[in-house]
Amino acid sequence: MAEAISAKKGCGIGLYIVAAIAIVFIAMNSFVVIPAGNVGVKSLFGKVDPTVLSSGFHIVNPLVTIERMTVRTQELTEEAIVPSREGLSVNLDVTLLYSLVPDKAPEVYRTIGSNYTQVVIEPQFRSVIRGATASYDAKALYTSEREVIASAMMSHLEPLLAPRGIRVEKILLRSMTLPPILSDAISKKLEAEQQAEQMKFVLDRERQEADRKRVEAEGIADFQKKVADGLTEAYLKWKGIEATQKLAESGNSKVVIIGAGQSGLPVILGSDTAQGR
Repeated sequence: MAEAISAKKGCGIGLYIVAAIAIVFIAMNSFVVIPAGNVGVKSLFGKVDPTVLSSGFHIVNPLVTIERMTVRTQELTEEAIVPSREGLSVNLDVTLLYSLVPDKAPEVYRTIGSNYTQVVIEPQFRSVIRGATASYDAKALYTSEREVIASAMMSHLEPLLAPRGIRVEKILLRSMTLPPILSDAISKKLEAEQQAEQMKFVLDRERQEADRKRVEAEGIADFQKKVADGLTEAYLKWKGIEATQKLAESGNSKVVIIGAGQSGLPVILGSDTAQGR
């Protein structure tokens, strides 16, 4: 009898222990914390819940599995040998900045999985890089047209990734390496173009200077012509009379000969000249 009672007590204690463990398990799995910059995707027995858990503290079904997926900006860098329009091979280093659309996280997890970068983004990105560069000359990758090429890549990549719940933020052409022969040829061509532009600037400046001197000469010629037209014989005689009058009125010693000279104007001699005569 005592043994039966002892067995019952042992069984009861075991049940209590199992119940306590179950309660602890349920409590631990009912409270979920989603880190900042992440969302939680819920799945129960293989079925994915279309709603997401935002960052913070949540109480959930303890049987639910939570997959944490980042919605922060992520970086993907590709180093590829791409063709140019001339058929040359160029080493190109391109960076893609992308992020997961929070509301699309359950769909991405259900249709692709948490490794969506390797499954979807990388192959599409590589394909777009090669397709975009094939439409431009190698020189374009070396000049300011780099931004145009990056924009073209974005316009091709966005329609491919947006329906899958992935946002394309920016594409950066970080560096590129041309074949040595082509690199030297482009450098020489750019140098020749810069010299041509400099020579054009010098010629334009000289042409403007010539135009300025021509205008200045024309102005001087017009002035001289107007002055010459205004210097009539009567005007000169009148000015000569005025000058004679002022000299005659000055206190310096002089000799004034009235009516002398071919023009009939007075001839004024200083004191030294008068004594010599």
